[in-house]
Amino acid sequence: MLPPGPPEDILNFVNDGDQLVAPLALGEPPTLIKVLEDNCERFTGVRIHQMDPLAPHRYIRGECGDHLRHVGYYLGPGSRQAFWDGACDLVPNHFSEMPLILRRVDPTLVLARAAGPDEHGYFSLGTNSDYTATFIGHVPFFLEVSPEVPFTYGSNLIHHSQLAGWTRTDAGFPDIASRAPSPTDLAIAELVADRISDGCCIQVGIGSVPDALLGALHNHRDLGIHTEVMADGLMNLVLSGAATGARKHHHRNKHVSTFAIGSPELLRWLDHNAAVSMSAVDWTNDPRVIAQEPNFVSINATTEVDLMGQAASETIAGRYWSSSGGQADFARGAMYSENGKAFLVLHSTTSKGVGRIRATLTPGSVVTTLKNTVDHVVTEYGVAELRGHSLHERAKRLIAIAHPDHRDELAFEARRIGLLH
Repeated sequence: MLPPGPPEDILNFVNDGDQLVAPLALGEPPTLIKVLEDNCERFTGVRIHQMDPLAPHRYIRGECGDHLRHVGYYLGPGSRQAFWDGACDLVPNHFSEMPLILRRVDPTLVLARAAGPDEHGYFSLGTNSDYTATFIGHVPFFLEVSPEVPFTYGSNLIHHSQLAGWTRTDAGFPDIASRAPSPTDLAIAELVADRISDGCCIQVGIGSVPDALLGALHNHRDLGIHTEVMADGLMNLVLSGAATGARKHHHRNKHVSTFAIGSPELLRWLDHNAAVSMSAVDWTNDPRVIAQEPNFVSINATTEVDLMGQAASETIAGRYWSSSGGQADFARGAMYSENGKAFLVLHSTTSKGVGRIRATLTPGSVVTTLKNTVDHVVTEYGVAELRGHSLHERAKRLIAIAHPDHRDELAFEARRIGLLH
């Protein structure tokens, strides 16, 4: 087996114009990226393709010039300001299509965090499978192995023969902030939980509303998990006995995810947990795969919904904040699932009292989930079922779940633009 070397060995595998790929969030290898930054003047035109970086690295901020530049596919805390400043790029995408998009840039090297090797010579990409696992066997990998990375199972296992090199570091994970659900979060959660039956297979994002929802599901039975992100709320749902996967179609009795992010307790729970399957995103998020799970329920957050049902989930007040992620992937998969349902959840107003259900989207906002795909919209004031209903009926239902202070104005605007008569 190839022995570990110093992190600087990665420089032997990077040349001018190379296209590098890094996993999202916790899968990012911080030491290897620092080596590339510190030595960026040795090459030019090198790009690192990545979703949702957590740390604002120097190269993301544009401090490495054209030597090393970030190409983003989802804005995270490490890249949002840099994008606003024009220091990095953002490529629109659906999460399920990331491997397809990255193949077109012809990646030369994948750099990632990992655990291992085990006694069979395999490393695990730990918290991630995402788009990087798709390139195992097709593109060489350089791994940063750290003791805190959990050894997980699924399509994220890579044999030592597929490596360009690897190194050991003591790099830890950044703290992941969380906040307790508010009364509004809890009200939304109860409305959604009442519409989820025992045995459903669920996908849920991360945040205070999803955490509140998952807490409200602990008395359910035989729920399945087929999601893109494994977080603390889902771990607790499994520990409560509510999620067993016993009625799933794919990977029965297993909990499927494509990446994980959360507390140290979550990372310890994932370590050598054979009940969790970390699968590549072009499988987990493929609407055709999702649709094969009966009673599939998708729950995601949005930031604005207009009175036709268009959902803008990646901009705030008309400014880019994130990207599409897998929201549309799961909404479409749930649409074709037998007895499937999809929910988009949002507070009725911002913290400043601005309405989030609007006659038309804020200028500059982009549609993440099409009106033809949106199924249920949920605020603390109720659930608006939209699919299969006329524009007139959609407008009425959405006005009914808007904040009471805004309903008269919404009705006036709806009549003005011809949605209500």
